[in-house]
Amino acid sequence: GKLHEQCAQPHNTQQKAKIATMASEAASIPEEVASLWKSLDPDVRAALIESESKNDASGDKAAKAGQQGRRAKASSGPRMDDSSASLIGGTSFLKREANPEWIKVRGDVYDAIKAKREEELNGKVPVDIEVTMPDGKTLTADKEGNKYQAWRTTPFDVAVTISRGLADNSYVARVTYTAYVSDYDAAEDGMDAVDTLADSMGDLEVSDDAADKTKMTMLWDMTRPLVGSVSKMEFLKFQDDQDARTAFWHSSAHVLGEALERLYGSRLTIGPPLAGGFYYDSYMGDGNSGGAFNEDDYKPVEAEVAKIVKQKQKFERLVVTKEEALEMFSGNPFKEQIISTKIPDGTRTTVYRCGDLVDLCRGPHVPNTGRIKAFAATRHSATNWLGDTENDSLQRMYGISFPDKKMLKVWKENQEKAKERDHRRIAQKQDLVMFHDLSAGSAFWLPHGARIYNKLINFIKEHYWKRGYDEIITPNVYNLDLWHQSGHAMHYKDAMFCFDVEGKEWAMKPMNCPGHCLVFAGKIRSYRDLPIRFADFGVLHRNELSGALSGLTRVRRFQQDDAHIFCREDQIEDEVIGALDFMKSVYTTFGMTYKLELSTRPKKALGDVELWDRAEAALARAMDAFAGKGGWKENPEDGAFYGPKIDIKVMDAMERVHQCATIQLDFQLPIRFKLEYNTGSREKGKEFARPVMVHRAMLGSVERMFAVLCEHYGGKWPFWLSPRQVMLIPVHKDWNDYCQEVRDKLHSEGIYADVDLSKATFQKKVRNAQVDQYNFQLVVGGEEVKNGTVNIRTRDNKVEGEKKVDDLIAYLKELQAEHK
Repeated sequence: GKLHEQCAQPHNTQQKAKIATMASEAASIPEEVASLWKSLDPDVRAALIESESKNDASGDKAAKAGQQGRRAKASSGPRMDDSSASLIGGTSFLKREANPEWIKVRGDVYDAIKAKREEELNGKVPVDIEVTMPDGKTLTADKEGNKYQAWRTTPFDVAVTISRGLADNSYVARVTYTAYVSDYDAAEDGMDAVDTLADSMGDLEVSDDAADKTKMTMLWDMTRPLVGSVSKMEFLKFQDDQDARTAFWHSSAHVLGEALERLYGSRLTIGPPLAGGFYYDSYMGDGNSGGAFNEDDYKPVEAEVAKIVKQKQKFERLVVTKEEALEMFSGNPFKEQIISTKIPDGTRTTVYRCGDLVDLCRGPHVPNTGRIKAFAATRHSATNWLGDTENDSLQRMYGISFPDKKMLKVWKENQEKAKERDHRRIAQKQDLVMFHDLSAGSAFWLPHGARIYNKLINFIKEHYWKRGYDEIITPNVYNLDLWHQSGHAMHYKDAMFCFDVEGKEWAMKPMNCPGHCLVFAGKIRSYRDLPIRFADFGVLHRNELSGALSGLTRVRRFQQDDAHIFCREDQIEDEVIGALDFMKSVYTTFGMTYKLELSTRPKKALGDVELWDRAEAALARAMDAFAGKGGWKENPEDGAFYGPKIDIKVMDAMERVHQCATIQLDFQLPIRFKLEYNTGSREKGKEFARPVMVHRAMLGSVERMFAVLCEHYGGKWPFWLSPRQVMLIPVHKDWNDYCQEVRDKLHSEGIYADVDLSKATFQKKVRNAQVDQYNFQLVVGGEEVKNGTVNIRTRDNKVEGEKKVDDLIAYLKELQAEHK
């Protein structure tokens, strides 16, 4: 999951998909395929880097069994009242049945409602409109001179005016309306309806309908008639735009759902897109129905999808009332529950049809199923309705799709490579970490794993010393009153471990910021004292779902390189530049690149608007100074409610995007804790002022960063981080004592060194050391003993030759000091 906003709230429980890819290893791929992959925008490649391989590896037993835990997992379904938690599937699915009769009944209801909507549409006045393109050019008519008109002209029509190729390669449009025509009503058009997939799409970095409603900007089906003049129309392609990929994978989920209904009579529940792919959950009866998915279902599903794609079925949008929706989905208790609980009485929502499938959906979708050129069913699992194990058991099938078969080929090859880099596999193989059911979600750091863990912490502490941070140590447990004061108890208590202490409720801390506020408030502060930079590696606990736990990327016990800066408003810019420089140094050391995004005031923001504006301007100036104008992008209205933030997205060796580091301004905690400092002013009412609080982390969770680096390096740790730095290998047992002496000397200098005194052959010892990822093997024979030297080999089997022991130590200490 994302770790931004980590100081302000617990991790959300939405499981991020993590597909790993290695374009740098494309040598084994045909040249034209590799070229296509490399030509994609980095964000596209990053979106595909998720991974099925992680679920195919050792994995979390509970997740495989569909045990999501008692707290509802957001990504497993729409949130509803607790009263909805019950077994509702009943007899809606008794056995697998191809093309059940209810599909036709639903289609007949759809056709009847469609006829009503067409009558309404006939009453609309098709007034002339104009469309402005991103380059400023305004279009008013097609190539034949036919005027663009509201209720008639579609984005596809506009694209064809420019070129047929543009129309055929655009998947969805992003439109900004100048104004709607007078007879357009958003509520009548189903645009005010709740998005029934919003909770499930929390993984995706798209806002509600990707819309900026203040600017009348929204995603629009290519084949949906426009309802006013457009001040900016963009045609989005899969290769270039996340919204286009989201729409593409959402459409693919519908195609998957259609195949499941046709083949098995599955009772569909929800089918959202993910950051790299999609899934569909369906009710397939209880354990006695024989409906559960297995790998033998993949090929029939793929074959059925191929038929659907070949038919080029159009995606058709239809507005329906709540009553019409209930009639349309009668017999599917899951759809009925969504409609009953999430769609207010007297309102309208929308459905989409492609072929035989009709599904509740806000859209948008691609023009037709023929756009989906490549599809693969990737895996399946059990889950539960709303993520609650007391609810019906569901069957989930995942898929991936592309507009080009070559992309799917590359993706499949990358999945195989990704398995080798799974941090769970590497951690087990290298004996770094273990887990136990008696403390699920909490890692046991074994000796070699603890070496890396401590090196990461010490690395950050070195920076703290140089950058003027003061480390503090704060309690692990607090009276819950603290969390009421901070506001966390109201929103995040379910994610906290709470318990009774002498009749009062206490909790283990899930973050450090409220404790740091207490420290700041513990004495009178002067403007001369600021900025104050408190750093804390305190142990944190979050009550994650049992089914959401995943290796080291989702845990219950962890530590963060957590720090909070208390500063004056006029110091924000300098402090942010300092934090960005800190971040750059850290990720340059790791060999990672990064992108910066400024997330500004959301609609739910608290506090003075003018303060927000000044803070955002300060952040923008800091980012300009650090990255240069144009070196970052803005995410309008995506800030936290308590302050604007800088999202730092780092890319690893496999081109995956991780959000670990964060820099966030907070105006609210200083108010909640009544923090203030003496301004030095004698003017009445201005003697004291609130500090601005900056939440910042470079690694984020040390556990998660360990996992990220494990996969970034593929288990080949750089020397300064390596838990196995040197292996001494005597050619003969006569040189064992000398090897032990050298080992002890290296150990006294802080170098991790071992001696292989086994009876294995020399070649076997060298091979074992290389497999175990020792950075250097020091071979010792009679000549080396005589000369006081060692013969050096690298783990890549490069022979570097003979070197005096003292010279070797100096060289290794230099590698450590320079973090190489």
